[in-house]
Amino acid sequence: MGARPPGKEPRVRSDKIKKGPERAPHRSLMRATGLDGNDIEKPIIGVANSYNEFVPGHVHLDDLGEVVKRGITRGGGTPVEFNTIAVDDGIAMGHEGMFASLPSREVIADSVELQGFAHQFDGLVLLASCDKILPGMLIGAARLDLPTVVVNGGPMESGCLQGESMDLSSVFEAVPKVKQGDMGEDELLEIEKHACPGAGSCAGMFTANTMGAIAESMGLSLPFAGTAPAKSSERNDIALKSGSKVVELVKDNRGMREFLQVESLQNGLRVGMALGGSTNMVLHLLALANEADTDFDLNDVDQVGQTTPHLVEMSPAGPHRVGDLHEAGGIPAIMKEIRRKMIEGAPVVEGGKVSDRLEMEREIDREVIRKFSDPVHDKGSIAVLSGNLAPGGGIVKRTAVDSNMLAHEGPAKVFDSEEESVKAIDSGEIEPGDVIVIRYEGPKGGPGMREMLTPTSRISGGNLAGKVALITDGRFSGATRGAAIGHVAPEAASGGALSCVENGDRIKIDITGGKLELKLSEEELEERKSRENHLENKTNTYGRKFLAKYSKLVSGADKGAILEPGDVNGGDM
Repeated sequence: MGARPPGKEPRVRSDKIKKGPERAPHRSLMRATGLDGNDIEKPIIGVANSYNEFVPGHVHLDDLGEVVKRGITRGGGTPVEFNTIAVDDGIAMGHEGMFASLPSREVIADSVELQGFAHQFDGLVLLASCDKILPGMLIGAARLDLPTVVVNGGPMESGCLQGESMDLSSVFEAVPKVKQGDMGEDELLEIEKHACPGAGSCAGMFTANTMGAIAESMGLSLPFAGTAPAKSSERNDIALKSGSKVVELVKDNRGMREFLQVESLQNGLRVGMALGGSTNMVLHLLALANEADTDFDLNDVDQVGQTTPHLVEMSPAGPHRVGDLHEAGGIPAIMKEIRRKMIEGAPVVEGGKVSDRLEMEREIDREVIRKFSDPVHDKGSIAVLSGNLAPGGGIVKRTAVDSNMLAHEGPAKVFDSEEESVKAIDSGEIEPGDVIVIRYEGPKGGPGMREMLTPTSRISGGNLAGKVALITDGRFSGATRGAAIGHVAPEAASGGALSCVENGDRIKIDITGGKLELKLSEEELEERKSRENHLENKTNTYGRKFLAKYSKLVSGADKGAILEPGDVNGGDM
């Protein structure tokens, strides 16, 4: 590493729990865990691990955690591992369990923050995969501002059936084919068996791999950490080096917020846009920026999206999986290709700047990664829309929208829950040209802003593909494709215009122009808002106290669905 920056003298936070005679009881408890005096003297590094036995992105993290800890020990630190939860969106999808998905991000963030604060760790390694888990850990680490290195769990290998590459989205999109009689259940079973062949996050550029790529491009993890296969020697090598690297960061007193300035956030978002990344990256980056007190909002998202070319046709909107991207040159190759747009002075955890990574030599496969001058699309994956239906904004993955649906006007078919919309799609009530509106599914109204891969995959995998649009205050899986507009703010439960839409109302969508309009006069819209029953409470918390509390505290999607202090059960948080 280079010279220590001015004012960055070493700071051993763990001295608070281990120095002096008055800390003898504390040291006694540490000895009870197997540590000796020499271990206690070293920097204590927390290893936040989301390992569990029910989520494929996490089933291998126990082994990877051992490698990380070995690296910490080699670097001169003492590793102490702890765990947090992990909700699998694919398993939670399509039923009430999905209400727990986004709220789990807050539980994860709190658990990382509280564990690090209570035990006064000197540094952190975040070992995680998947949507909400990695973002939750990042948020918790941002609050602590400890020296931190991210070790992403890595992507799953692509599935293969009869020579055809596939992933989880292949299974979801096969279901409507069975319902329509275009595929037999025995064929669906074969797809089910082959689509997800083993450990790792789902193989497409869904939210898990989008966030892994963003963490790498922000400089929070080592090169190729976002794309190296989950079960590979290369990932083990990254984990080992990351363990040693965090001890260096501790010695140089380089806290996480140094890597969370607006330049780093913009770099991460720009790479996500070039990869055709998930809409969820917007939600998580807004939340992370809030925790880091960084000035970053939807205007930044729109600006970056307008000026970043889309360079890789990744699943769900293209043929390539993350393994293909890795072999083609990985995130460094993407960064090098969009170099003129990257902020090269942003720091990276191994020392130096982003500019150093741009000098890495690795052959680029042009069948996968297109040139800046010859992109898949001229603009990045995410478009921000606004208008009288979404004055606080809405977002869509424009690179996954059929060209004929980039501009559309049609009659609204309105549903107050995801389940109602799925029944209507399955029963044939939706017609080509319709605009499906699913409301009361936002952060507050859901509560929890469910991902809606079930209705979108019913559309994309069925006869309505490329013929209808969908608008919601909820959110989408990274596996979603089509004219699916989410994160509409203000949400219906907060009195947004979405709550006033009626069946048959005309809605105009202009993705290229960034517009989302309900074809009503201002007077008519205000009159509907004034009706006493238009905000009938449709929130169902399923008797879960956490969801009830979450609904009271959560902000809109335009702020990242963060929890804001407020009155809970009669008291201030």
